[in-house]
Amino acid sequence: MSDSLPIERIRNIGFIAHIDAGKTTVTERALFITGRTYKIGQVDLGTAVMDWMPQERERGITITAAATTTTWRDHHVNVIDTPGHVDFTAEVERSLRVLDGGVVVLDAVAGVQPQSETVWRQADRYKVPRICFVNKMDRVGANFERTMQSMRQRLKANPLPIQMPMGQESDFHGVIDLMGEKAYFYENGGASFEEGPIPAEQREEFKRYRDAMVERIVETEERLMIRYLEGEDISSEDLSSALRKATIARRLVPVVCGSALRTYGIQPLLDAVIDYLPSPADVPPVEGTEPESGETTYREADRNAPLAALAMKVTTDPHVGRLVYLRVYSGMVKSGTMLYNATKGKRERLGRALQMHANHRREVSEITAGNIAAAIGLKNTFTGDTICDRSAPIILEPPIFPSPVISLAIEPISQSERDKLIDSISKLVEEDPTFLVRHDEETGQTVISGMGELHLEVFIDRLRREFGVGASVGKPKVSYRETITAPVRAQGRFVRQTGGHGQFGDVWIEVQPTERGSGLVFENRITGGVIPQQFIGPVEQGVKQAAENGSIGGYQVVDLKVTLVDGSHHPVDSSEIAFRAAGSMAFREAFRKGQPILLEPIMEMEVVTPAQFLGAVLGDLNSRRAQIQNIEGANDIQRIQVMIPLSESFNYAASLRSMTQGRASHSMEFKYYEAAPKGLERDLALGR
Repeated sequence: MSDSLPIERIRNIGFIAHIDAGKTTVTERALFITGRTYKIGQVDLGTAVMDWMPQERERGITITAAATTTTWRDHHVNVIDTPGHVDFTAEVERSLRVLDGGVVVLDAVAGVQPQSETVWRQADRYKVPRICFVNKMDRVGANFERTMQSMRQRLKANPLPIQMPMGQESDFHGVIDLMGEKAYFYENGGASFEEGPIPAEQREEFKRYRDAMVERIVETEERLMIRYLEGEDISSEDLSSALRKATIARRLVPVVCGSALRTYGIQPLLDAVIDYLPSPADVPPVEGTEPESGETTYREADRNAPLAALAMKVTTDPHVGRLVYLRVYSGMVKSGTMLYNATKGKRERLGRALQMHANHRREVSEITAGNIAAAIGLKNTFTGDTICDRSAPIILEPPIFPSPVISLAIEPISQSERDKLIDSISKLVEEDPTFLVRHDEETGQTVISGMGELHLEVFIDRLRREFGVGASVGKPKVSYRETITAPVRAQGRFVRQTGGHGQFGDVWIEVQPTERGSGLVFENRITGGVIPQQFIGPVEQGVKQAAENGSIGGYQVVDLKVTLVDGSHHPVDSSEIAFRAAGSMAFREAFRKGQPILLEPIMEMEVVTPAQFLGAVLGDLNSRRAQIQNIEGANDIQRIQVMIPLSESFNYAASLRSMTQGRASHSMEFKYYEAAPKGLERDLALGR
């Protein structure tokens, strides 16, 4: 796969953005222009190639990250189109983990939106170089300069326009290339364009943009800066080379513009991808851990090096079964060979290698370093696992996924469907690490958890459509947490006499609250061997098991530190079981005495509404315990930023539509946990 091309001619890119910014539309146009498809897919008509799931076509949104490959200027480009809805943020997370570059699509009217900020932070976490495409320049209210300003303010980014628009809103008809000093003229909503000189009426503005671009590029390279200060003209080739280095180093973010719906500006965007985003050879060697020694080790992007590949995604295909998407960092993967899963410590046989085009596939003989493709036959490999050579083991860093914040109970419609339901849920949980499933011992129910109402809605819909499982579901419930507010010391003593050997375990622990988001930390401070070393682990297990269910509402206990400080043992009767039980008893006693409180998830929400409905929207938000953070407006459109408890946000979309005649929109994402009102604790204790 791409074995005839050097690694320098490979690009692994992803389109990332806020929902409805136009990522999939940009992707569809790019595939058409590069010749990968022969008909332009339309999101609104449900014909987009990359939105292949029925749920995506019905809703007009991207739900799963779809991968494809294409070519441009004799380069092999692996493309991932990611979701924009926050409920499916895991798809963005795992995509950015394996990508070398990103194209951030921004709405020229709305500018930087909440999910734009989220994906930007995710890209920062994985050190992914980016370029930006300012989309929808033909819409009413589009403003290129204002979008640049919002990037600086909200993303703290360093955007550098390498194009400027010719006209905007309904007058938008082309772009001016600042680097090549030429204009691209589009007309009649077609992909074709004409090159020409810069219009006379825009030459002054062009010079201002061009001078600003040159100054900021030469600042990144001392050699160019000296030449510039000496009055020498810097060639476009030197500027382009310096900008490429600055982009890969994430010092600058090149910005282009256009209208994806009208296919304006897509070719220059593709050129920018090739010119400024890195190949696998341009990024640092991937870092991993040697399994036995724990030492850090690296793999160069070299086809002749030992194999190192990361499983980024697992899906279930109705035709070929279980598919594992792999990013190969070094070496190569060949069909029919034995591989080693270093994460699980197991050998795996790869049956076939596939090059993917959304849900279509083409069999290939091998996957070479620098590429992304899928494999059949890896039965024990899951998202985040590392595949490598047995003789040169390495474990790569897996993606980091957020914890789910909303749950609901699900039951089969008949007893005969129970096994089928459990099997189907397990397959979907394999695909999405942000889905969790557990069995509630008290109610006997199966409880699934996800990132939001839409996330769970799609999950249930897939169960019914893809797996033919009939299920009844309860109302969504918030995933609360519990913690303590006061430090406390407690004893757990487990003693049983059974006639022969008894059971004896005795521990003392100190528990203290910690900062929000710190989870549960266990520390061992036993000295003098009062508790033998082999029983320390069972004590920790008992503590963590007890922390799964707090005393207020049975929710997970978080944000505290448990320190094992004292205890005693019996030379004959002490056992791992006894100390695990003692640890559990001590924790439950400490939690009861530590002034426990309930924590509720708080969401950051942005509401965009016409100004005439502002009063009604604010009044409704106040009734939902929302904390207004900021209100700003432009062109009679008001943007409201609030923090709102998740429990108060259910069915908000329907309420907002009703209040604003369907003209407002909102988006939200999980932000943090904070103490819930006492009245809420009482309601939960009473089962309300």
